[in-house]
Amino acid sequence: MIKVIMHGCNGKMGQVISNLVENSDDCTIVAGIDPNVNKSNPYPVFSKISDCDITGDVIIDFSTATAVKPLIEYALNKQLPVVVCTTGLSDDLLTLVKKASEKIPVFFSANMSLGVNLLINLVKRASEVLSDANFDIEIIEKHHNQKIDAPSGTALALADAINETLDNTYKYKYDRHKERQKRSKKEIGIHAVRGGTIVGEHSILFAGKDEIIELKHTAMSKEIFAVGAIKAAKFLANKSPGLYNMENLINE
Repeated sequence: MIKVIMHGCNGKMGQVISNLVENSDDCTIVAGIDPNVNKSNPYPVFSKISDCDITGDVIIDFSTATAVKPLIEYALNKQLPVVVCTTGLSDDLLTLVKKASEKIPVFFSANMSLGVNLLINLVKRASEVLSDANFDIEIIEKHHNQKIDAPSGTALALADAINETLDNTYKYKYDRHKERQKRSKKEIGIHAVRGGTIVGEHSILFAGKDEIIELKHTAMSKEIFAVGAIKAAKFLANKSPGLYNMENLINE
């Protein structure tokens, strides 16, 4: 039985994961971390991770960027594997996560959905074929009106995958209203939409002369991300130090 510490247990994703794990026969949540300790949980909840004195096998993190630094410090101190699912991390926090993976197992993915990670592979192939044919590349992402970061971590991961495929020769364009000029061929437009209760939608538009190709993924519920996070925790529990992602999990 894998013992999980749920970091951000009373957030929306934390609650989805808690409900799924409750029906699991090979893992259990032994403690939760959340500033809101007033919710009813079937496990003890601590307002700060540094106060957690319960032994676990792995940490799943679905919190906020400001909580990631103390999370990593705790994981290093306890020598615990950690699945980092929080998005919108600064360059400094990304460096901290990567450096921690030299000492502990760290699973980090911009998106925990199997479908999204397949989409990333498809986008790479499409970019190889279509960039030489002068197709323009635009990414449109849509999320609910409570999402804090924009563009989404997944949109940036898609852009990075495309750019790496194209030898990092493209620049990202987030805003066009300040410049009255034609679109550059060597750019990837990235656009964020926020509204309602949209769980998550990512479209990659390849626009060429007289034809358009669109690759798209739509998340219908948050459960797809929770399933991925739980799989990642099980995958990571007995791994050696290193930085792991969905590709490692899929190919195991």
